[in-house]
Amino acid sequence: MNDDTVFNNPVESALRSLVLLVEAYPATLDLQRLVYLDYLLVHSKDADGPPSLHPPTPQRDGEVAVRRGLIEQGLHLLLVRGLAERQATSTGFEYAARDTAGSIVASLETEYSQELRSRAQWVTSTFAQRDLNSLNAFFNERIGHFGEEFALTSPGWEEHS
Repeated sequence: MNDDTVFNNPVESALRSLVLLVEAYPATLDLQRLVYLDYLLVHSKDADGPPSLHPPTPQRDGEVAVRRGLIEQGLHLLLVRGLAERQATSTGFEYAARDTAGSIVASLETEYSQELRSRAQWVTSTFAQRDLNSLNAFFNERIGHFGEEFALTSPGWEEHS
């Protein structure tokens, strides 16, 4: 990890995953579900939820693809620090918060941390129990529309046939 990377690094991803796992507890979450929930955690407005924590950016549909690696790295940090556990299931690995994780999340006091926890409560109550087919369909339906709010509408930018 580059020391100059403040956003989208494994530590930031680990914190978001930890908050999601604590809010979902005692449920376990698989990696793909964490990818989707992490996206919705910071871009909640895209799912008609509360205002997003991060500003909308053009072409953010690619964020879903790059999150997977970051979340895997973040989960590794949580596992080696004893804040999360990995459980083998018939469909693959799932992750859960450990008992110590709740006190760590509860100790976060910044305004951003409080907003993060609030969004995590909304995300987990709204999406965590959906089956993966439903989540896939939701993202496939919504992802194609994310860039539209940034489309240039000036006549000088229109394509001509």
